[in-house]
Amino acid sequence: MARSKSTAADLGAYICFEDEAGQGLRPPKGRTWAPVGARPVVTVRGKGSGRVNMAGVVAYRDGERPHLFYTLHIYRGRKGEPKSFSWIDYRDLIVATHQHLGAPLVWCWDNLNVHLAGQLADFAAEHADWLRIVQLPAYAPELNPVEGVWSLLRRALADFVVADLPGLVRIVKRKLKKIQYRPHLLTGCLAQTGLTLDTPANP
Repeated sequence: MARSKSTAADLGAYICFEDEAGQGLRPPKGRTWAPVGARPVVTVRGKGSGRVNMAGVVAYRDGERPHLFYTLHIYRGRKGEPKSFSWIDYRDLIVATHQHLGAPLVWCWDNLNVHLAGQLADFAAEHADWLRIVQLPAYAPELNPVEGVWSLLRRALADFVVADLPGLVRIVKRKLKKIQYRPHLLTGCLAQTGLTLDTPANP
């Protein structure tokens, strides 16, 4: 990360980490609560079709509070419907993040096929005055603080059961918004990676 941090310092940029996750109608596995000796049983309706895909971005800049941005892709299981995000969705997420922060971005993400789309490479080249894209090492989710955000979200969803896709969307949005307004949680997600925002001193 030394290179991207140095670039960010030179640009006055935010370091932005992006990652994806998904949630279906089945609650994520995790701890829940019930009276002693009573096994919690939750009854749900429907076949459990549909899924909410989430693309999240955590933005850091030394000396400032971190920010969380996200976008959702709703997959209803219909024939011919795209199952996940397209390169255009990622482009729009980058643009929205840039517009909100009003600063250059160093954009860090993994080697997902759509991340490597030629259209995104062309977009980055066209906007090199405010955008740098950095590929994270392969198979290294522990270096991405957005993984910590997904962990917080799964924990928050463990006690909730929804009957339909719109209900799931409402809960996901509500839980992500709560994380957005708790910058100490986002700082903790960065700390878990072992990365820091300290600019290396010149020798």
